[in-house]
Amino acid sequence: MYDGWCAADLGTADYTRVLGIQHRLAESIISGQSPFSGVVLLVEHSPVFTLGQRGGRENLKVSAEFLEESEIPVIQAERGGNITYHGPGQLVVYPVADLKKAGLSVAGYVEGLEEVMIRTAAGWKITASRNPAGRGVWVGDAKLGSIGIRVRKSVAFHGFALNVSVSMLPFEWINPCGIVGVRMTSMVKETGQNISMSEVCHKVVEHLQDVFGKTIKTVDRKYFV
Repeated sequence: MYDGWCAADLGTADYTRVLGIQHRLAESIISGQSPFSGVVLLVEHSPVFTLGQRGGRENLKVSAEFLEESEIPVIQAERGGNITYHGPGQLVVYPVADLKKAGLSVAGYVEGLEEVMIRTAAGWKITASRNPAGRGVWVGDAKLGSIGIRVRKSVAFHGFALNVSVSMLPFEWINPCGIVGVRMTSMVKETGQNISMSEVCHKVVEHLQDVFGKTIKTVDRKYFV
């Protein structure tokens, strides 16, 4: 197995489809059949609410009928954390990686993912930081990025969601991450500028390399979809 990682931009893709890809990649790494010790998937999801291991349906603030009319599904996921929203304009990053091979503890890995988001935001002069209120990154008291992972036989999957230009409206229909009264923000909201998603993707991969000390090769999405 090559000790480096690879990365693929999947564009816009359905949540459950990408979850299936993650499962296959994790099994491939666990079994030693993968040529890489880590694969980073970058994606924008079609609108969806996902529930973490801590639950989350109790943090829905709208009715099932309202969600049905809005055509936004609610899906149970095996990641950590509580309820969150994914949609166009939000960059979701799923590193599927062997933490043991990378010499990382779970806590160290999560802190590394936060650092990647902090450095990415800084590239647009946004001062993001950690917050005792919860995992992820914050701009003041507003949450810019969220984290939820799962580890199976030392292989981590799921990952983080960074709000680039995503609509803030669906976040008003939930208590994001199970935190009552939390405000959400985005890079566009903080800067008042148009921001290229492809440029954000590029910077995220750069910072993943620097934070985790891995060479990351960019590969075509066709190998995964």
